[in-house]
Amino acid sequence: MSDPGNTAPQRSVGSDRSVRRVPAKGLRPSGGYRELRSFQTTTIIYDATVVFCERFVDRRSRTVDQMVQAARSGRQNIAEGSRASATSSQTELRLVNVARASLDELLLDYEDFLRQRGLHAWTKDDPEALAVRRIGQAHPSDRSGPSDQSNTAAYARWLTHPDSAVVANTIICLIHQANYLLDQQIAALERDFIQEGGYSEKLAAARIAERQKHAQPAPEERKPSPLPVCPLCAKPMAFRTARKGPHVGSQFWGCSAYPDCKGTRPLA
Repeated sequence: MSDPGNTAPQRSVGSDRSVRRVPAKGLRPSGGYRELRSFQTTTIIYDATVVFCERFVDRRSRTVDQMVQAARSGRQNIAEGSRASATSSQTELRLVNVARASLDELLLDYEDFLRQRGLHAWTKDDPEALAVRRIGQAHPSDRSGPSDQSNTAAYARWLTHPDSAVVANTIICLIHQANYLLDQQIAALERDFIQEGGYSEKLAAARIAERQKHAQPAPEERKPSPLPVCPLCAKPMAFRTARKGPHVGSQFWGCSAYPDCKGTRPLA
């Protein structure tokens, strides 16, 4: 079931990156992951998965540990990637991709749960699926409440339902929503890396800029103006440097007609 549904932007991931900009002296922003819609949604998924496994899955089954760990990985890697963004854009991108892959693994577990028990799987146009998606659309990420409080209570009607199929389908909807948000986030990180470079490139640019700020301007070469004329033929003279002889390396004025004219003048 494809369900990009909850398309209320997480401040459009470009703005997700601006959300992470915390007052600091580093070259790149980091942290602020609690404001990300992807993090908020995966928090709901993680909490709901823990409860789902306690209610509907045999605790002796390895599936419990696998599902809980996949749900946790989806959440934790978003946070870790956000923190790592200060020093490595590649690490951030890799960790967000790990979060995305973990949620795909969890999605398969829930789909397997429904299929193996012959339970109904909602389609993207199922009334219940549409109702779940509307919850996300009605709770934008820029709400005024504490940023680390998810909207779990808004989904309680489905997540506390006695029917395991309803709970599983609800979490599947949430996983699709989180994957959609992470796809946006990954695309924005890739664009930023291409346009702005990684941490090492930013560090090199900052180092060059600092050197240029403190560099002393090179003294201008002494070139009398207007150009002097040759004392032998009266033609304009050229600024030259002796390449051989006892005065090698010294600078002087030489006739522009050289070698036909060998007139010279010393520098003033």
